This record gives sequence, C-alpha cells and structure tokens, in this order.
Amino acid sequence: MSLTYATVPLQVKGVNLNLATIHTLNAEPPILFLHGFGSCKEDLADLVIHPALQKHDFIAFDAPGCGHSTSDNLSATDIPFLVATAEAVLNYFQITKVHLMGHSMGGLTALILAHQNHDRVLSFVDIKGNLAPEDCFLSRQIFTFSADDPEAFFDEFIDRTRKAKSYASPLYASTLRARVRAGAVRPIFESMVHLSDHGDLMDKFLGLPCPKMFMFGEENRGLSYLGRLEEEEGVELAMIEGSGHFPMYSNPVEMYRRISVFLDRLQ
Repeated sequence: MSLTYATVPLQVKGVNLNLATIHTLNAEPPILFLHGFGSCKEDLADLVIHPALQKHDFIAFDAPGCGHSTSDNLSATDIPFLVATAEAVLNYFQITKVHLMGHSMGGLTALILAHQNHDRVLSFVDIKGNLAPEDCFLSRQIFTFSADDPEAFFDEFIDRTRKAKSYASPLYASTLRARVRAGAVRPIFESMVHLSDHGDLMDKFLGLPCPKMFMFGEENRGLSYLGRLEEEEGVELAMIEGSGHFPMYSNPVEMYRRISVFLDRLQ
C-alpha cells in the first residue's frame, strides 16, 4: 500500500488554504490523523506499512500554518479553525465515518471534532492531547515567556525546547523552524490554553460514545487525571515505555502495537 500526496485547495471561514495531504483511501472508513504542534502529517504514516494496520485506510494533512500547507491568514489559526479545517477535509474527500487519532494539539483538535460529530467518529486514539490545564506545558509559554515579536518568541521557545531534559525534545526542537510559521504560534497556543482552562475537555472526552484510548509516555505517568480515566468504562489507557510527549519518536514499535491491538478489538 502506497501513500498518495496531494495538495487540496480549500476555503475555511473565509481563509484560503492549500493543504498538503497524504492518504490511502479505498472503501473502508479511514484513520484520520491530526498532528501536534511542530509535528507533521507523516508522524503516523508508518500505519500504511505496519503489517497489523495495513487493512486500514489513512488520511492526514499538515495543519494550516504548518509543514507544507499554506494559509493567507495565519492569525486565524486557532483550535476552532483547525476543527473546521478537519471537517472541510472530511467533506472534500466525502468521508462519512472515521477512526480518529490526534497527538497533542491534534488530540485537542480531534476531541472537539469528535464532540461536534458523534455520528462520524468510530473510535478515538488520543495521543497525549490536552484534557486539563496541566497539559499546557508548551502552549502556556506564550504567557509565561511573553514576547511582542513572534519571531523572537519562537526562537526562544525552540531554544528552551532543545535544552529540555525530556525524551525526544531535542529532536523535536530541531525541526520546529521548518514545520511552523511564527505567525501561527500565538493564536494556536492562546487557544489551546483557553480551552484547557475553560473548555470542560475531560467531560467532553468522557462523553464521547465511541471507544476511546488515551495514550501517554511513561514520562507523563504522574498526570493527575490518569486515575479517573482508569476508572471510566469505555476508556483504555496506553502507557508507552521509554517515551515522553512524543511516543512516535521515542518508541514507535510499542505505540503501533497498542494502536493495532485497540483497533483489532473493535473489529
């Protein structure tokens, strides 16, 4: 199975986009993957060659202001806009049912997308997407290290991330400048913080009627809400050993194994 690369022109909320997409779309409901801040559509592309996952179709795209996608209004790039963009992509490809996966910013976007589209989402794998204020360890820096110049803030953000004593953080930092336009950082981060503080995200997650997995690296095993998730029916916890916020970089073998077991169980 090979990936198709295509640029999709869309207009979302009056903003003109050219979205860089990858997909393998045939007859089955696909996996829609939404990447995290500073990551890319290829983060889970190995799904199409993983032996246990080849039976699933797949679609992903670089978010507006990120990767190879372009936007004529970067200031519009907040989480509600990213949700609307994901809906537009589904409509463009005439996809009515999806298995939803999202990492970090993409996990938060996917959560709001699923909350607003219960009938379209067959399952949800949330890879350390925001559920509570404590999840804003990156995005809250827009306030704690405030700077008027977006380029200056981003340069300093990259430097702090590069020096962080955390799994895969230097690797992640090394590509940030190529993967994110500085003008998109503030609206994304401010929106993530606002929703994490005031968006009732945990209730939205637990209220989803589809099967759910919350995946996190062992570095995050101290999250305060894991005990609550463990007690809830319909939620599977997946801790990925030897990783932190980026299991796809630190321990992809175990990450794909857990995803395949979760999806096989749904069959």
